[in-house]
Amino acid sequence: MPETNPDETILVDRAIEGDEDAFGNLYTLHIDAIYRYVYYRIGNVEDAEDLTEQIFLNAWEALPGYKQQGKPFTSWLYRISHNIVVDYHRNRQRTEISVEQLNPDDLQRGQRSTLQTVIEKEEVEILAKAISQLSSEQQQVIILRFIEGFSHREVAQILGKKEGACRMIQYRALSSLQQIWTAFEA
Repeated sequence: MPETNPDETILVDRAIEGDEDAFGNLYTLHIDAIYRYVYYRIGNVEDAEDLTEQIFLNAWEALPGYKQQGKPFTSWLYRISHNIVVDYHRNRQRTEISVEQLNPDDLQRGQRSTLQTVIEKEEVEILAKAISQLSSEQQQVIILRFIEGFSHREVAQILGKKEGACRMIQYRALSSLQQIWTAFEA
Protein backbone atom coordinates (compact mmCIF):
# COMPACT_ATOMS: atom_id res chain seq x y z
CA MET A 1 0.00 0.00 0.00
CA PRO A 2 1.37 3.41 -0.79
CA GLU A 3 2.11 5.52 2.21
CA THR A 4 4.24 8.61 2.22
CA ASN A 5 7.64 7.37 3.31
CA PRO A 6 10.79 9.38 3.92
CA ASP A 7 12.88 7.60 1.28
CA GLU A 8 10.29 8.22 -1.40
CA THR A 9 9.89 11.83 -0.30
CA ILE A 10 13.63 12.35 -0.75
CA LEU A 11 13.51 10.73 -4.20
CA VAL A 12 10.59 12.95 -5.19
CA ASP A 13 12.41 16.08 -3.96
CA ARG A 14 15.51 15.11 -5.93
CA ALA A 15 13.44 14.30 -9.03
CA ILE A 16 11.67 17.67 -8.80
CA GLU A 17 15.11 19.26 -8.91
CA GLY A 18 15.81 17.39 -12.16
CA ASP A 19 17.68 14.34 -10.83
CA GLU A 20 17.02 11.71 -13.51
CA ASP A 21 18.39 8.88 -11.35
CA ALA A 22 15.94 9.72 -8.57
CA PHE A 23 13.07 9.70 -11.05
CA GLY A 24 14.39 6.40 -12.42
CA ASN A 25 14.14 4.96 -8.91
CA LEU A 26 10.55 6.24 -8.60
CA TYR A 27 9.80 4.70 -11.98
CA THR A 28 11.19 1.34 -10.84
CA LEU A 29 9.18 1.49 -7.60
CA HIS A 30 5.85 2.18 -9.30
CA ILE A 31 5.99 0.83 -12.87
CA ASP A 32 4.40 -2.56 -12.10
CA ALA A 33 1.45 -1.13 -10.16
CA ILE A 34 0.74 1.57 -12.75
CA TYR A 35 0.99 -0.98 -15.56
CA ARG A 36 -1.48 -3.33 -13.81
CA TYR A 37 -3.89 -0.44 -13.26
CA VAL A 38 -3.75 0.58 -16.93
CA TYR A 39 -3.88 -3.01 -18.14
CA TYR A 40 -7.05 -3.80 -16.21
CA ARG A 41 -8.65 -0.59 -17.47
CA ILE A 42 -7.93 -1.22 -21.16
CA GLY A 43 -7.18 -4.95 -21.48
CA ASN A 44 -4.50 -4.73 -24.16
CA VAL A 45 -0.85 -5.51 -23.40
CA GLU A 46 0.76 -3.34 -26.07
CA ASP A 47 -1.46 -0.34 -25.42
CA ALA A 48 -1.02 -0.73 -21.65
CA GLU A 49 2.75 -0.70 -22.08
CA ASP A 50 2.59 2.39 -24.32
CA LEU A 51 0.23 4.23 -22.01
CA THR A 52 2.30 3.36 -18.95
CA GLU A 53 5.35 4.88 -20.60
CA GLN A 54 3.26 7.94 -21.52
CA ILE A 55 2.16 8.26 -17.89
CA PHE A 56 5.74 8.35 -16.67
CA LEU A 57 6.75 10.76 -19.44
CA ASN A 58 3.88 13.06 -18.44
CA ALA A 59 4.88 12.72 -14.78
CA TRP A 60 8.50 13.63 -15.58
CA GLU A 61 7.39 16.66 -17.58
CA ALA A 62 4.94 17.83 -14.89
CA LEU A 63 7.23 17.07 -11.96
CA PRO A 64 8.65 20.60 -11.59
CA GLY A 65 5.13 21.78 -10.68
CA TYR A 66 4.43 18.89 -8.29
CA LYS A 67 3.97 19.86 -4.65
CA GLN A 68 4.27 17.29 -1.89
CA GLN A 69 1.30 17.81 0.40
CA GLY A 70 1.59 14.77 2.63
CA LYS A 71 -0.17 12.56 0.08
CA PRO A 72 1.63 9.59 -1.46
CA PHE A 73 3.40 10.23 -4.74
CA THR A 74 1.40 7.32 -6.15
CA SER A 75 -1.83 9.27 -5.71
CA TRP A 76 -0.49 11.78 -8.20
CA LEU A 77 0.65 9.01 -10.57
CA TYR A 78 -2.77 7.35 -10.45
CA ARG A 79 -4.49 10.64 -11.23
CA ILE A 80 -2.24 11.03 -14.28
CA SER A 81 -2.98 7.38 -15.16
CA HIS A 82 -6.71 7.93 -14.86
CA ASN A 83 -6.57 10.95 -17.17
CA ILE A 84 -4.55 9.06 -19.78
CA VAL A 85 -6.91 6.06 -19.65
CA VAL A 86 -9.92 8.37 -20.03
CA ASP A 87 -8.27 10.00 -23.06
CA TYR A 88 -7.49 6.55 -24.48
CA HIS A 89 -11.13 5.51 -24.22
CA ARG A 90 -12.32 8.80 -25.70
CA ASN A 91 -10.11 8.22 -28.71
CA ARG A 92 -11.18 4.61 -29.25
CA GLN A 93 -14.50 2.93 -29.38
CA ARG A 94 -15.18 0.96 -26.23
CA THR A 95 -14.50 -2.71 -26.86
CA GLU A 96 -15.07 -5.71 -24.68
CA ILE A 97 -11.98 -7.24 -23.11
CA SER A 98 -11.34 -10.69 -24.57
CA VAL A 99 -9.44 -13.75 -23.40
CA GLU A 100 -6.72 -13.10 -25.94
CA GLN A 101 -6.17 -9.63 -24.51
CA LEU A 102 -5.96 -10.75 -20.88
CA ASN A 103 -3.15 -13.17 -20.25
CA PRO A 104 -2.14 -13.93 -16.63
CA ASP A 105 1.47 -14.34 -17.80
CA ASP A 106 1.49 -10.68 -18.83
CA LEU A 107 0.59 -9.63 -15.29
CA GLN A 108 3.18 -11.64 -13.44
CA ARG A 109 6.02 -13.62 -14.89
CA GLY A 110 6.96 -16.97 -13.43
CA GLN A 111 6.72 -20.73 -13.69
CA ARG A 112 3.28 -22.26 -13.36
CA SER A 113 1.59 -25.48 -14.37
CA THR A 114 -0.62 -25.65 -17.44
CA LEU A 115 -3.66 -26.26 -15.23
CA GLN A 116 -2.87 -23.17 -13.14
CA THR A 117 -2.52 -21.09 -16.29
CA VAL A 118 -5.86 -22.31 -17.68
CA ILE A 119 -7.66 -21.66 -14.39
CA GLU A 120 -6.11 -18.21 -14.03
CA LYS A 121 -6.97 -17.34 -17.62
CA GLU A 122 -10.60 -18.33 -17.07
CA GLU A 123 -10.76 -16.35 -13.83
CA VAL A 124 -9.19 -13.29 -15.46
CA GLU A 125 -11.60 -13.59 -18.38
CA ILE A 126 -14.65 -13.66 -16.12
CA LEU A 127 -13.31 -10.85 -13.97
CA ALA A 128 -12.43 -8.69 -16.98
CA LYS A 129 -15.84 -9.22 -18.59
CA ALA A 130 -17.60 -8.38 -15.36
CA ILE A 131 -15.50 -5.29 -14.66
CA SER A 132 -15.89 -4.04 -18.24
CA GLN A 133 -19.66 -3.87 -17.70
CA LEU A 134 -19.29 -1.38 -14.83
CA SER A 135 -19.15 2.38 -15.26
CA SER A 136 -15.71 3.90 -15.67
CA GLU A 137 -15.79 5.29 -12.13
CA GLN A 138 -16.82 1.92 -10.68
CA GLN A 139 -14.09 0.16 -12.69
CA GLN A 140 -11.52 2.52 -11.26
CA VAL A 141 -12.62 2.01 -7.65
CA ILE A 142 -12.74 -1.80 -7.99
CA ILE A 143 -9.31 -1.97 -9.63
CA LEU A 144 -7.70 0.34 -7.07
CA ARG A 145 -9.32 -1.38 -4.07
CA PHE A 146 -9.17 -5.04 -4.99
CA ILE A 147 -6.52 -5.47 -7.65
CA GLU A 148 -4.06 -2.85 -6.38
CA GLY A 149 -5.06 -3.24 -2.72
CA PHE A 150 -5.43 0.42 -1.78
CA SER A 151 -7.38 1.48 1.31
CA HIS A 152 -10.58 3.51 1.07
CA ARG A 153 -8.63 6.61 2.12
CA GLU A 154 -6.00 6.06 -0.58
CA VAL A 155 -8.61 5.49 -3.28
CA ALA A 156 -10.36 8.71 -2.24
CA GLN A 157 -7.04 10.61 -2.47
CA ILE A 158 -6.29 9.18 -5.91
CA LEU A 159 -9.76 9.99 -7.24
CA GLY A 160 -9.99 13.36 -5.50
CA LYS A 161 -13.27 12.36 -3.85
CA LYS A 162 -14.50 11.99 -0.30
CA GLU A 163 -13.95 8.61 1.29
CA GLY A 164 -17.70 8.11 1.81
CA ALA A 165 -18.36 8.73 -1.88
CA CYS A 166 -15.76 6.12 -2.83
CA ARG A 167 -17.30 3.63 -0.41
CA MET A 168 -20.70 4.19 -2.03
CA ILE A 169 -19.22 3.74 -5.52
CA GLN A 170 -17.58 0.52 -4.32
CA TYR A 171 -20.83 -0.73 -2.77
CA ARG A 172 -22.76 -0.11 -5.99
CA ALA A 173 -19.98 -1.65 -8.08
CA LEU A 174 -19.90 -4.80 -5.93
CA SER A 175 -23.71 -5.06 -6.13
CA SER A 176 -23.50 -4.77 -9.91
CA LEU A 177 -20.68 -7.32 -10.06
CA GLN A 178 -22.76 -9.76 -8.03
CA GLN A 179 -25.64 -9.40 -10.51
CA ILE A 180 -23.25 -9.78 -13.45
CA TRP A 181 -21.63 -12.83 -11.85
CA THR A 182 -25.04 -14.42 -11.28
CA ALA A 183 -25.85 -13.87 -14.96
CA PHE A 184 -22.55 -15.54 -15.97
CA GLU A 185 -23.41 -18.60 -13.85
CA ALA A 186 -26.86 -18.96 -15.40
